[in-house]
Amino acid sequence: MKIYFAPLEGITGYIFRNAYNDIYGNIDKFFSPFISPSEKYTMTPRERKGIDPENNKGINLVPQILTNRSDCFIAAAKDLREMGYMEVNLNLGCPSGTVCAKGKGSGFLPETLLLQRFLDDIYSFSSSEDMKISIKTRLGFYDPDEFYDLVDIFNGFPVSELIVHPRIRSDFYKGEVRKEYFAYALEHSKSPLVYNGNIFSEKDYKDLSELYKKDLDPVMLGRGLISDPSLCGKLKGLTSETDFEKFRKLHDTIYHEYQKVMSPDINTLHKMRELWSYWQDLFDGKDREIKRLLKAKKYTEYEEASGLILSR
Repeated sequence: MKIYFAPLEGITGYIFRNAYNDIYGNIDKFFSPFISPSEKYTMTPRERKGIDPENNKGINLVPQILTNRSDCFIAAAKDLREMGYMEVNLNLGCPSGTVCAKGKGSGFLPETLLLQRFLDDIYSFSSSEDMKISIKTRLGFYDPDEFYDLVDIFNGFPVSELIVHPRIRSDFYKGEVRKEYFAYALEHSKSPLVYNGNIFSEKDYKDLSELYKKDLDPVMLGRGLISDPSLCGKLKGLTSETDFEKFRKLHDTIYHEYQKVMSPDINTLHKMRELWSYWQDLFDGKDREIKRLLKAKKYTEYEEASGLILSR
């Protein structure tokens, strides 16, 4: 079974990826948080640092590109190819208001004629350069029925993998996914499919497999894998429970690595609070300590609270 780690902006950067890969492993592909090329540059220094092969040794990383301009996409893809990457991913799923207002991410999905021309250009490039391009998409922007036309469009191109998050833009990440539309993709898509969305446990995966009458493989995990870093091992049958020793090591590694590259204290603590918004569900009965941790403004305050939480 293949498991992909979804990109989460501000969370799954190279520090997190390296720590997770070293401690847990078993991820078949990591996808980077998107880079957003422009006329002036293919990526910012910060984006370049995040995908620099030197910062991602031993990791099968697929850089993700967010743009609605084929010339910018191709320029970024060429740059990435020179860095050694032979596969890139097109982001057609981001629901952010600022992204969609520029017609990017899921904001590109309603513009079907422009999207088709864009795909014509980038897949002509991919064929000439022997570079794979996968797509991560939502069902549509306004209505899930947009997905029927989108599947027809995608079927016209050599999409290396079609990663489907079965929600529309206005759903963001709330409520249930629209499972019937992935069933449509299974019947009608010509591209290799990857399911993404609302897998937080082994039961979630088993329920989906029963619904679709097949084992979903590959699957992409995001929030579920952040919330329980052992989930990959559970789905692959390598473990049956959350490994809190590994979790503690993951926490400590990420915390200390952030301290090396960030200052003052509050910047590192802000990054850790983002992670604890997912991790806190692992620690029933530790609500008081977690509240203290989330309010911490100094390393000493944070370390005292996290020590109480992690001393199981």
